[in-house]
Amino acid sequence: MNRTISPDELKQLLENRKTILLLDVRRRIDYDTDGQKIPGAAWLDPERLTQWSTALPLDREIVIYCARGGSVSKSVVDQLKAKGVKARFIEGGIEAWKQTGGETVPK
Repeated sequence: MNRTISPDELKQLLENRKTILLLDVRRRIDYDTDGQKIPGAAWLDPERLTQWSTALPLDREIVIYCARGGSVSKSVVDQLKAKGVKARFIEGGIEAWKQTGGETVPK
């Protein structure tokens, strides 16, 4: 499985109702500043990854995103993959998602 997924690839997965777990791992300041999220996404504090990562299913595909698909997403994906989680992140984060017309909802 690739480490990343493009916004358009994610749109196709969601349109085909592929069951994925979508996690918003923006830093708290970024999450609190932006009033939007991708529909169905659950916010989990990346600073508390060791606490919540053990509860993630190992048999489901997980897509994460941060603000711009940079250091936070890369770090979280690396740590999740090391635990056997099938995780990848959105290239460009939620900002790229919005720029490509991806749907957002108020959080």
